[in-house]
Amino acid sequence: MKLIFISGPSGSGKTTLSNQIKSKKKNSFVLRTDNYYKTGLISKLLSKFVEGYFDRRISFNYKLFKKDFDFILKNRISIQDRYYNFEKRTIQNILNETINISFLIVEGIFAKEFSNTLNNQNYYFLEIKTEKNECMNRVVQRDLKERGKDKKQAENDFLKSWDIYYENFKTNSIKNNTNKFIIRKNTDIDNILKKLFN
Repeated sequence: MKLIFISGPSGSGKTTLSNQIKSKKKNSFVLRTDNYYKTGLISKLLSKFVEGYFDRRISFNYKLFKKDFDFILKNRISIQDRYYNFEKRTIQNILNETINISFLIVEGIFAKEFSNTLNNQNYYFLEIKTEKNECMNRVVQRDLKERGKDKKQAENDFLKSWDIYYENFKTNSIKNNTNKFIIRKNTDIDNILKKLFN
């Protein structure tokens, strides 16, 4: 099974790229770290008092994510999809069996951090570089529509998340045995996909 990790700040286009790869390869499966935030009262309280909570490792349910990741890696199947509701702080589990998975795509702001926990495992790492203003516009639109925020809160949260992401990115270096690609606006994605799938 090929492992592909996609990282980038909020609004950089990680979901779009992962969907693009999935559409090219039908036997692929996407694990989104955004669907593995912690739930319940503790999460509700911490998100009110910890600045940039959803961009920090404290918010990520590493144990649940690793359980799903290891199961897919071992069995090449996925039993269910998980969806995180940011307003209710809950995870919805939807039965949806996917079999014969050959490409496991992990995307999200915690993708790089998680990839560094893998021992002796080769993988492809795609880092998306998108202009800050473009990312902010996408995030604000998404947060107004899906996360119940007003414009000012969405903008402030984005600016904090941008700083946190690049702080973390500096401290988490990519392993030497990793195939790394930088994705920019003018990058020939098809050329990179050929390298991934050949």
